[in-house]
Amino acid sequence: MNIVRSVLTWVAGLVILVVFFPVTFLIWLAALPFDNNRKVIHRILLFQSAILAHSVPVLKIHVEGKEKAKKNSTYVIISNHQSILDILIINCLGYSFKWVSKIENTRVPFLGWYLRMADYLVVDRNDSDSKATMIARAYTHLKNNTSIMIFPEGTRSVNGTVGFFKRGAFQLAVETGVQILPVIIDGTGDLLPRHKLIFNGRHNVYLRVLDPVDVNSLGTENPDELAVKFREIITSGLSDIRIKNGAQS
Repeated sequence: MNIVRSVLTWVAGLVILVVFFPVTFLIWLAALPFDNNRKVIHRILLFQSAILAHSVPVLKIHVEGKEKAKKNSTYVIISNHQSILDILIINCLGYSFKWVSKIENTRVPFLGWYLRMADYLVVDRNDSDSKATMIARAYTHLKNNTSIMIFPEGTRSVNGTVGFFKRGAFQLAVETGVQILPVIIDGTGDLLPRHKLIFNGRHNVYLRVLDPVDVNSLGTENPDELAVKFREIITSGLSDIRIKNGAQS
């Protein structure tokens, strides 16, 4: 049953992408002369993500704390990372930001095309020059009041636990003085584990936005120390979600 359900889900998702892409491309082309920050295409991708996420029959999304991101405020948004579905789920928040994505995603049909059309930030994790370029571009966007969305783990979790946080997001927050907005996601790893294509039954997916945090309120401006502190915040919140929803089930 999982195989049949998965095939139908992937086919339906592909059909939606194929139908949407030509329209998206034409809108992107028309907006290109005046949409320097690609805000138009970002809003369209958020809309498409919501449609795709809510069209997947094997998941139900529960969102908490969406209102904690204040309108017209700029953040370094961070989240734990469990599955490729996380991108769709986080887009459902409807926030305005630039994704930071690994370069491998640019080679994926549709996903890679959308990354380029929206002018999201791409980084080669094995290239120090690419990392420096990404940090410089992210710094410019933050200074121009555009939020950045990044997975500090840099890759998906294998077993649902929160992995090691890299320092880049926290370096940006320290250098620009913007707040960090922690987001916790749970359930996507159980639904579609890393390197798998078969959906594992039906699952609830939980998305919790925490209060924005001033990094100087944590007693350090060392990015490595901040990475440890925010990993603890995310881990604690993830545990709370699991205890809460385990108790309700």
